[in-house]
Amino acid sequence: MFQSISHTFGLMKTSWRVLMQDRELMLFPVLSGIVVIAVAGFFAALGYSLGTFDRVAASSNEASTAATVNGADMALFVALSFVMTAVAVFFNAALISAALERLNGGDPTVRSGLNAAVRSLPAILGWAAISATVGLLLQLARSQAREGALAIVTRIAIAIVGGIWAYMTFFVVPIMVAERLGPIAAIKRSKALFRQTWGNQAVAGFGFGLIYLGAIVVTAVVAVPLFMVYPLLGIIAGAAVFSVTFGTVAAMEGVFKAALYGFAAGKPSEAFDNATLRSAYRAM
Repeated sequence: MFQSISHTFGLMKTSWRVLMQDRELMLFPVLSGIVVIAVAGFFAALGYSLGTFDRVAASSNEASTAATVNGADMALFVALSFVMTAVAVFFNAALISAALERLNGGDPTVRSGLNAAVRSLPAILGWAAISATVGLLLQLARSQAREGALAIVTRIAIAIVGGIWAYMTFFVVPIMVAERLGPIAAIKRSKALFRQTWGNQAVAGFGFGLIYLGAIVVTAVVAVPLFMVYPLLGIIAGAAVFSVTFGTVAAMEGVFKAALYGFAAGKPSEAFDNATLRSAYRAM
């Protein structure tokens, strides 16, 4: 445990040093968040105008005789999931492309990262469709799990499947932007890279969950006291602090993933210690 925490902070410091050479990388998560909010607002307005919200509320009320969710509502939800995923993947691809450029000795900009993502747009859209579909299927399976021992076994099985999928596809985005492969080929390549570098069975020895939690804590420390004095000021301050902290952590995570991909692909960066990267995942 303590070794894992040590690796976490060691890699975090290295990612931070790399990020400080290109602070503009923090803009990618912020831009992603802005676009996601705009997309959510658009679909919310569309759903309201079509009566989707009323039907969803009615379908959740067993005593209601109102019309249940129809095909158009399901199509709207699927479209929302796809667009949201596509936006997140696009800006993640831009971030990782810029991080790879920096780790390879270049001097990336926001424009260069976005241009790289645009060049891989067909693959990004294909991967977004696959990722959104798998996510919806896993969520559907979770929602069908009832109470009892069988439900517990089902949820464990779903968690295992989700974990395997996450490992198999860990390098998909870096591969799409660096090697210009399509989503299916990128999945196969990602699985092969992970297997040959860390083995068939591995457990995470590094994660950014703790750092994201820290970003939330910092946001709360700033926003809550202000909210108690003047709610609007607290909301504005919280949104500003969260944008900066989340953007910073997300950018650091992008740098880390780019470094891991370079290490796995046989193109390590001098900024990261290879032994530390190898121990980021360890054999079971």
